[in-house]
Amino acid sequence: MIDTLIQYFNYSFVQYAFITGILISLCSSLLGVTLVLKRFSFIGDGLSHVAFGTMCIAGVLNLSESMYLVMPVTVISAVLLLKSNKNTKIQGDAAVALISVSSLALGYLVMNIFNTSTNLAGDVCSTLFGSTSILTLKKSEVILSVVLSLMVIAAFIIFYNKIFAVTFDESFAQAVGTHASIYNLVISVIIAVIIVLAMNLVGSLLISALVIFPALSAMRVFKSFKGVTVCSAIISIFCSVTGLLISILAGTPVGSTIVAADLVVFIMFIFAGRFIK
Repeated sequence: MIDTLIQYFNYSFVQYAFITGILISLCSSLLGVTLVLKRFSFIGDGLSHVAFGTMCIAGVLNLSESMYLVMPVTVISAVLLLKSNKNTKIQGDAAVALISVSSLALGYLVMNIFNTSTNLAGDVCSTLFGSTSILTLKKSEVILSVVLSLMVIAAFIIFYNKIFAVTFDESFAQAVGTHASIYNLVISVIIAVIIVLAMNLVGSLLISALVIFPALSAMRVFKSFKGVTVCSAIISIFCSVTGLLISILAGTPVGSTIVAADLVVFIMFIFAGRFIK
């Protein structure tokens, strides 16, 4: 097994997959803690469906770099979802459901009407649940993913104190002069970027697991924001690396394998949390 892994790691596409997968997992875990604590977990689902619909349109238009269309549309949707929380006519959860279902339906409809692919079901399944696309990344895609991931990590570190304040007590943060709406916007934009990046890794329907599971696992054992964030990052990277290794050796779907690893770790942390208490 070790010899097989060493042989695989000689290939550049495997190295690209692990570099991208680790960075995406790290980004997802950092913002996952904030989303869970702010009860914004459902936004991940909504944005992932928007990204799916946009990717379908990009596929029909034969865009070689779909991310240049998917990214801005998903970011705009994140901003609109944030605004909907302030709208009394359409509440946040209703807006997410509205945008989520509409994007999913329209994306599939567009693919059915205009797509020339002979394997439509396979294309849809790969986009929704992930495929081996993480193992077929081009160098330009890897560079873009690395740059965006580093920007997300840098933004989280720079705005850490503000994100911490807005996460736990938005009203108090605003009272002491913190522009909570601006930092909520920063969080929404970062989440949109993470969603688009993670689609190659786990597919649009499984992205929420990548964001939420590590945070929930860490919360079973740690109680401080910093402790949960650090532990969440370690869990996320470990599960992604484990999932990628198993996927390469056993030929299982990458996204599903990573989420399965996250689920196993979550169950382990539930039991660990009970013993620690």
